[in-house]
Amino acid sequence: MDERPGLSSRIGLLRPMRHRDFRLLWIGQTISMIGDGTYYVAVAWLVYQNLHGSPAAFAAVGVAWSLPQLLLLLASGALSDRMDRRHLMIAGDLLRLAAITSVGFLTLADLITIPILVGLVVFYGSGQALFAPAFSSIVPSIVPGDVLVEANSVGQVVRPFAMTIVGPLLGGLLLAIGTGWAFIFDGLTFAASAVSIFLMRTRKTSGEGTHEPLIPQIKEGIAYVRSETWIWAALVTATVSLFCVWGPWETLMPYVISHDLEGSGVDLALVFAAGGLGSGLVGILAAQRGRLGRRPITVMYLAWALGMLMTAGFGLITAVWQGLFVAFVAEGSISLLIVLWYTMLQRLVPEHFLGRVMSLDWMISIAGLPLSFAVVGPLANWIGTDRTLILAGVAGAVVTIAAMFIPGARGPERDGRLAEAARTRA
Repeated sequence: MDERPGLSSRIGLLRPMRHRDFRLLWIGQTISMIGDGTYYVAVAWLVYQNLHGSPAAFAAVGVAWSLPQLLLLLASGALSDRMDRRHLMIAGDLLRLAAITSVGFLTLADLITIPILVGLVVFYGSGQALFAPAFSSIVPSIVPGDVLVEANSVGQVVRPFAMTIVGPLLGGLLLAIGTGWAFIFDGLTFAASAVSIFLMRTRKTSGEGTHEPLIPQIKEGIAYVRSETWIWAALVTATVSLFCVWGPWETLMPYVISHDLEGSGVDLALVFAAGGLGSGLVGILAAQRGRLGRRPITVMYLAWALGMLMTAGFGLITAVWQGLFVAFVAEGSISLLIVLWYTMLQRLVPEHFLGRVMSLDWMISIAGLPLSFAVVGPLANWIGTDRTLILAGVAGAVVTIAAMFIPGARGPERDGRLAEAARTRA
């Protein structure tokens, strides 16, 4: 790996960029995340404007994206522990490329329908299931342990910039030309990601080449997670807290800004941008600090609870500028949670288990999302939008704080394992 003195040593975000494979990974991911930002704008426009769909139709698209991940992530995680993770990531990119460009061409040909869109989004979600565990677990094999905090912070800076600013802006411009072109552009960004990953040269992992049947490997991964209280406690907490807040945030926050506060599309975009700014700022600060600190699990849970609680803020605000503040704090808090969580997993989990743990992390975290989307509409109709948001935020925060006190939930910061891992992987 190449070493470059100067700014790359002094600026936290640039430290992992000194390593060729990490640079290639994030060149591709930056392009791909810009495409993701384009997709979020385009799919909403396609459902609501081109196809004159209802919120229920849009929710069906969300379920089609999340359900394949629930079904496939365990197998994908086991595969990422037994084969070259680059190959799995490329397969995920190519599957998403095929699905999203098909949506684009069918839209241009005026042949797209809600059922066809839902069917193609199933393949899109399946590609995500292949990609996610391998992406999360490949990082320790392409950067040294002493820059893992900085490496995990990069995503918290790039993701909001690409997905909440550049991507939606490009999406809006492409929609003016034709909705289908926005999807075709998104599809091509997956091709760029696949090429970048193909050019990487990662070292062989300890489990690569294993020919053990897949089911026993999956069970082995589950058994490992069950044996580590600090991991399973966080995963269960994620399931419950995200069930509480995800549906209300995604569905009702835009409604509050656009209807209750009579905000414009620009106002809504500013709320998203404020969240992106909070996430990016925390990512920069975490990278510059470059270490976890003495009590990272405690800090993680506190930041997590604050992020959940901010959902209630949208049930209390009376002006758009207040929504900017709420989004800024919420996304900044979640950004800190993500940096700390992934760094701790990458330092403490044995490499041959990492893909399976990452897949369980992703799968269990999103397990409650379909139900969250399903219940938020009826609940808001019953008790009102504001009360739903307040209830969701408070419930999510209470669950998260309570999880801190599960015996063993903060074990690694108390028994010295984190400190030892930091020394041995530096």
